[in-house]
Amino acid sequence: MTATLLRDGAGGQTSPRRLPGLVSVLIADEQDLVRLGLRALLAAADDCTVAGEVADGLAAVREARRIRPDVVLIGNRLPGIDGIEATRRITADPDLAATNVVVLAASGFPDDVTAAICAGAHGFLHKSTSPADLLTGIRTIARGGASLDPSATRTLIERFLDGAPRVRVPHPRIGDLTRREREVAMLAAQGRNNGEIAAQLFLSPATVRTHIGRGMTKLGARDRAQFVAFVYQSGLV
Repeated sequence: MTATLLRDGAGGQTSPRRLPGLVSVLIADEQDLVRLGLRALLAAADDCTVAGEVADGLAAVREARRIRPDVVLIGNRLPGIDGIEATRRITADPDLAATNVVVLAASGFPDDVTAAICAGAHGFLHKSTSPADLLTGIRTIARGGASLDPSATRTLIERFLDGAPRVRVPHPRIGDLTRREREVAMLAAQGRNNGEIAAQLFLSPATVRTHIGRGMTKLGARDRAQFVAFVYQSGLV
C-alpha cells in the first residue's frame, strides 16, 4: 500500500493515493547507519517500500502528514522533538488515522515502552530485533495488529515488579473510573486475562470485558495494552 501523490485539478495541491500490495514506510532515525540498514532491509522485501526518511522528530511529523505512509518507523531519541512526542503528534492527527507508528529503540526500559504506548504507538521494537522479526512487526502493525500481546504485557509488568524505576504521570481522567473498574484495571495491569479476573472478583468474563471496555473509553485508550500503560503511569499498580 504505497503512497503516491496525485495533483488535484484546482489549486495544484497534492493528495496521497494508496496502491494495493505494498506497505509504505517512513523511516525516522537520527543515525545514518540505522536509516541505511532499514532502507536496505525494506527495499529487499517484496511487500514493503520506503516512502521517505528523516533524521529528526519535527521532520517525521511533517513528512508523515505529507506522505501519509502506512507505517512510521521512528527512533525514540530523535533530535528536535523526540520520537515519543513525534508519535503523540502523528497519532493525534485525524488525517493520519490510517498511519500506524512503530517506535524503534536502543533500549527496552519499561518507561520507554510505556511512554511509547501512551503516546499512541502501535508497536515497540528493539534495535537489536532480527531483520525477519522487524519485517514481521511492520507487517503486523500495517494490518492494524495490537501493540502488545498478553505475554509482552506480562513481561513489562515483571520488569516493573523487579524494581525498575518508574515515572508516574497520572492520567487526567483516572479518577473517572468506578471502584469496580479500578479493581479490574489493576488486575489487568498485573497481566491477568479476563477469565482470571472474573474468577478472582466473582464476575462473569462478559462483565469483565464490559468494565475494561468502559475503562478504555473513559481513558481514551486505543487498546488493552494502552489501557494497561495508562494504569501503570497513573500509579494504580
